[in-house]
Amino acid sequence: MAISLRPEHLKRYVELGRLLVKYGRADLVRDAGLDEALGDEPAALAPEHASAPEELARDLERLGPTYIKLGQLLSTRADLLPPQYVEALSRLQDDVAPFPFEEVERIVTSELGVRISKAFASFDPEPLAAASLGQVHRATLRDGQEVAVKVQRPGIREQIVEDLDALGDIAEFLDRHTEAGRKYGAEGVLIEFRRTLISELDYRAEAQNLRTLRDNLDGFPSIVIPGPVADYTTSRVLTMEYVPGRKVTQLSGVARTELDGNALAEELFRAYLKQILVDGFFHADPHPGNVFITPDRRIGLIDVGMVGRAAPEMQDRLLKLLLAVSEGRGEE
Repeated sequence: MAISLRPEHLKRYVELGRLLVKYGRADLVRDAGLDEALGDEPAALAPEHASAPEELARDLERLGPTYIKLGQLLSTRADLLPPQYVEALSRLQDDVAPFPFEEVERIVTSELGVRISKAFASFDPEPLAAASLGQVHRATLRDGQEVAVKVQRPGIREQIVEDLDALGDIAEFLDRHTEAGRKYGAEGVLIEFRRTLISELDYRAEAQNLRTLRDNLDGFPSIVIPGPVADYTTSRVLTMEYVPGRKVTQLSGVARTELDGNALAEELFRAYLKQILVDGFFHADPHPGNVFITPDRRIGLIDVGMVGRAAPEMQDRLLKLLLAVSEGRGEE
C-alpha cells in the first residue's frame, strides 16, 4: 500500500525522497510509496553516490528551515549518527546562509512601525549569526544600550507549515504500514517537533522565556541570561541585551587554561538540576551555538525559543532516578 500523494505537497515529497535515497534509506522511500513521485530517479541516486558528511549539511540547508532544524537536532545525537556526520551538522547550529539586509530592514520596519535609523542609533548590517529560523544583528538603542536583534526569516512560517504537513503525511503512513515507523514512532516524534517549532516562531514567547529563565537563575552569578527589550519586540523581531562572548567550542587551549572550567561546569550542572527538578522549566536547546563564555568568564545562555517543562510527577520520577544512580542502586 502506497501513501496517497497530495498534489500541493508533490515538490516536497520529491525532495525528501531524493534525500532519503541519496543517504541510503531507499527502503523508506519504497515503504512510503514515494518512489512513485521520484519515477526513475532512485537508480541515479544510489547510496554509493552520496558524498561527504558536509554535503548532508548543505542538502538540509538547501531544503530550508524545517530541515535545518532537523539537522540541528541530529547534530546533538551522537548515539544516532557517526562522529563525522555530527561534526558536519554542527555547523547548522549557527552558521547558515544569511538573508539580505534589505529584507532585515523591511521586516524590522514593518514590525516596529518605524525605520531602523529612527529606532536604533546604530544597526550592523552584517549578522552576528544566522540560524534556521532567523539571524541576529548587533545594534545600539537611542539611549546607548547595546542589544542583539533577532529577525525572523522572510516567508518562513508558510514554508514550515507546508513542510510539516508533508512530513506528517509520510509519518502517519510509516507508523501505520511499516515496521520502521512502528519502531520509532515517527508520528509522535513529528507531533512534538511541530509543537516546539511552531512555538519558536513567536518571538514574544521567547521574550517571556528569557524573563522567566533570568528570574529562575537569579541565584547563579556565573550564568548570564540576556533580558528582552519589550518595546522593540514583536512576534518576528526580538531585541535583547547584547551578551558578548565566544562559543564554548571555539575557545583556544590557552583560553581554557585561564578559566576555572570545573567551577563553571558545576554551576551549569546545578542550574540545570534546578531548572528541571525545582522550576519545571528549562532551556531545552543548549547546543554549543547557544552557550557562550563571556569576557568576564561567565556562561552566557542564549536562544531560549525552545524550552521544556517537567510536570511534578515527572520531576518526582527524575529525582528518584538520580538518587538511585548516585547511590548505585541499579535495579531501582
